[in-house]
Amino acid sequence: MGSRFPSHQLSSGLYVSGRPEQQKEKTPTMSSAAMPYTGGDIKKSGELGKMFVTPMDGSRSRKSGPINNAPLRTGSFSSVTSHSGQLNSVNHMTTSGGPGYVSTKKTNSGPLNKHGEPMKKSSGPQAGGGTVSSCQNSGPIAPILPTTGLITSGPLNPAGAPRKVSGRLDSTGSIKLQNYSVVNNQAITRLNKCEEYSFRKSFPKTILWSIILLFLMGFIAGGFILGAVHNPILLVVVVVLFAIVSVVFTWNTYYGRKAIAGFISLYPDAELRTAKNGQFVKVSGVVTCGNVPLESSFQKVSRCVYTVASLYEYRGWYSKTANPDHRRFTWGLRALERHVSDFYISDFQSGLRALVKTGYGARVTPYVEESIVVDIDQSNRDMSPEFVRWLAERNLSSDDRIMRLKEGYIKEGSTVSVMGVVQRNDNVLMIVPPEEPFSTGCQWTKCILPASLEGIILRCEDSSKIDVIPV
Repeated sequence: MGSRFPSHQLSSGLYVSGRPEQQKEKTPTMSSAAMPYTGGDIKKSGELGKMFVTPMDGSRSRKSGPINNAPLRTGSFSSVTSHSGQLNSVNHMTTSGGPGYVSTKKTNSGPLNKHGEPMKKSSGPQAGGGTVSSCQNSGPIAPILPTTGLITSGPLNPAGAPRKVSGRLDSTGSIKLQNYSVVNNQAITRLNKCEEYSFRKSFPKTILWSIILLFLMGFIAGGFILGAVHNPILLVVVVVLFAIVSVVFTWNTYYGRKAIAGFISLYPDAELRTAKNGQFVKVSGVVTCGNVPLESSFQKVSRCVYTVASLYEYRGWYSKTANPDHRRFTWGLRALERHVSDFYISDFQSGLRALVKTGYGARVTPYVEESIVVDIDQSNRDMSPEFVRWLAERNLSSDDRIMRLKEGYIKEGSTVSVMGVVQRNDNVLMIVPPEEPFSTGCQWTKCILPASLEGIILRCEDSSKIDVIPV
């Protein structure tokens, strides 16, 4: 056209004013379907997979092997995928622009061979100069779980199940596990020899040393007067007083424990229904186990709230000592095991049930009678294999010593007496250890000096000789 205004003709034959539009190179656009579920597989994660060390080549790759035999691997991109039969999921990603296009096809479909691996497939080049690459997976390489789907601790074997230890667990191994659990259980209080009553420990040290000093001064003065004026009266008086004090101390040392047990038996019982909060009481009734029942170490008596086992040795003239304080021609304590846990007691007076807090390291003073279980000497050493095994479990030697094993326990259903402080907390009735030691006072009729008892006082006769009430 001859107009001075530029014009051009469209493809439809229509003339329009203006210069024709310059052909602009189209920006490559990407069109794809919804992003597929990769299952944590790096090679199926596209651009994200290039950030990892795994090479993203365009050649055919195959991850083979059944899921149950896959090696154990860990990673932040891991998952578990289960395939059954033929898998049909096709993902397409097409890039257009330039002289040709590139089409990447990933598929998980196709039959599996007899080993559970996908069949190999090959495809030729497509028209248009495009390049086709095929990646076929039978499942991601990821950590595997047991068939039950339960996540447990410990490593897995190649079949996906936790490793098992073959063979049976003998009695020694089971007892060692039980002893380990008893020692490491915080709900069980382990008592040592220091917890029981001793006259030497309960008597005040200041008074004891004062008495010793007075007698020493009396002996010095009596000896001086006897040498100076030949008058033995003061020395005789000091000797008589010393003999009386020595007899009283000896009596309390050897008879004091039995006298304290008698004092506990004669102490009046209180009724829990009328007991006030913080009141020191004595409660007698039937016991039942708490959350952690115990078992005696030698006789294997179950459902106990208190157990004790004591090993004694007799020392002759040439025998070995059981402990540093063991004297000749006496029985000495070589090993002691005492355990106690929380339990319940049903009061005889009111019928109420209270929780006795003797576990978790509480202070307890037990007065539980023990019975002789085994007496071992040279004649019957080989007649008790259970006793030999009991010694071996505790790494104690079984040489030519004369030994005696005593055991005691409080079984569920036994009748006991408990002394402690009443505590009421949210309608829960408990008996807890007192903050201050309990003094028995002087028992003049029995020539027993005052004794201090700490913690909860637990009194029970020999459970093997009394009837147990079923509970």
